[in-house]
Amino acid sequence: MDSKTMSSRLRELVKFLATVKGDLANVTGPPSLLAPSSVVEVGHCFAQRPYIFAAPALEPLAEKRALAVLKWFLTSLRAQLYVAGSPKGVSIKKPLNAFLGELFLASWTDEEHKATTELVAEQVSHHPPITAMHISDKANGVRADGYARVEMTFNGNVNIRQVGHAVFHVDKYNEDHLVPLPDVKIRGFLSGCMYPEITGVYTLHSSSGFVTEVKFSGEGMIRGKRNSFEARIYRKDDPKQKSIYTVSGVWSDGWIVKDARSGEVMESYNLDEDLPVPMDIAPLEEQSDWESRKAWGKVFEGLIVGNLDQATREKTMIEKAQRQMRADEVARGEKWEPLLFGNMTGEEHEVFHRLSEGTGWQLADEKTKGVWKVKEGRDNIQRPFRAGLSPLGV
Repeated sequence: MDSKTMSSRLRELVKFLATVKGDLANVTGPPSLLAPSSVVEVGHCFAQRPYIFAAPALEPLAEKRALAVLKWFLTSLRAQLYVAGSPKGVSIKKPLNAFLGELFLASWTDEEHKATTELVAEQVSHHPPITAMHISDKANGVRADGYARVEMTFNGNVNIRQVGHAVFHVDKYNEDHLVPLPDVKIRGFLSGCMYPEITGVYTLHSSSGFVTEVKFSGEGMIRGKRNSFEARIYRKDDPKQKSIYTVSGVWSDGWIVKDARSGEVMESYNLDEDLPVPMDIAPLEEQSDWESRKAWGKVFEGLIVGNLDQATREKTMIEKAQRQMRADEVARGEKWEPLLFGNMTGEEHEVFHRLSEGTGWQLADEKTKGVWKVKEGRDNIQRPFRAGLSPLGV
């Protein structure tokens, strides 16, 4: 990006942010700052390396299963947060706000490791914006359910708070892992090259009795290196909380895993040397109008080729139709029902309350319209989804 383009982009961004008050989550922003993807697709970051997703089911030691879940969590972060950007210096962009009922379905097959992940995701609420996802590897007996409400504010940095969590389940051991969704700051406005930074301490809790503690830091912190972290795993019932494994490095690049008891290096992992397997999605002509790639197709096309007029026109058409659909529902006294996901009250979420006991971790289900999980029998719901109705209200 040349300096003139960078300066223009920065002025456009600052001018836009100066006009916005309160939560930015439902604000789209200038087209030049948008990525050709939707928020509802974000779950792909958890599914694109099937062998890592399946690994906890193949590990007989509970402490190493906790380590495998940590690796799954860490490998998701770069694809999740560097949207249409790169840790090597390409400015990240903002994905499109998903419309209510928007769907994303995809799968990834790793022939070498005999693992296949399937992802279904749905925008279950628009005000506030809530995305729910379900990932499964049926052959290996592993699944993950997660949901998030994204809250965004601006105070010199864009601050992204994710209200929600994920639960990773291993059938073979009837084992659950409670996984956080970290908060993020978007930095780099003055340089014109924006990048994400996670700060703070987060914990993953396993029903087998292990706790994983992850401390994130970044530029300007003690170590001063972007996207840095240090993690350790210990037994919950150990009064001294002695580390069993430690992991340290850069979550957007790579890290070192050590046995804390012996000091032995167990693994040196590099993201660039472990590329995701190709994603498999239905051809556009076979997709339902409610599926993300088809619904936003002309918008994505405009963003990719730089035709911002087309992107704006097509995006505005969908957004206007969605507003009219909501108004029509109110007039008819109807309530929108998600297709693939259902919600329950916070009191019913036994796994969360059991694993978070004594941690101070709050569920905040009042902010997410309850707790979201994929519906039983969702495999019986087939294309065309919502036959007879399109996102344009037709």
